[in-house]
Amino acid sequence: MIKKFDDNPSNASRAVQIWQILISKAHNRQTITYGILADLLGFERAGVFAYKLGHIMHFCTQNNLPHLTILVVNEKTGKPGDGFTEIVEDLNVEREKVFKHNWYGLYPPSEKQFDEAWQKAKN
Repeated sequence: MIKKFDDNPSNASRAVQIWQILISKAHNRQTITYGILADLLGFERAGVFAYKLGHIMHFCTQNNLPHLTILVVNEKTGKPGDGFTEIVEDLNVEREKVFKHNWYGLYPPSEKQFDEAWQKAKN
């Protein structure tokens, strides 16, 4: 039986789904707006990403990876939203780190790994 992300719409499962989208964007040296990401996931609006992207953001931080979620930007400002809480000196420099990283060389994180990263960050 084929599983769909809609079958288990937890924040961690959506993080797995979003991870795939973001590493493809990184490979192609692209950003993605919250609105386009919402469309890809079948969401009605873009204001639902804080926890989903937070799982990825904390996973990257805890594993010394470039901040993959920096690629998700506001359509008007071209910058990450307020949920991106990692301190970076220069968004462009950090984005270049994301673009240059070999994301396809990593085994994709699991829902459990995303959940663990989230819990560790919240404690």
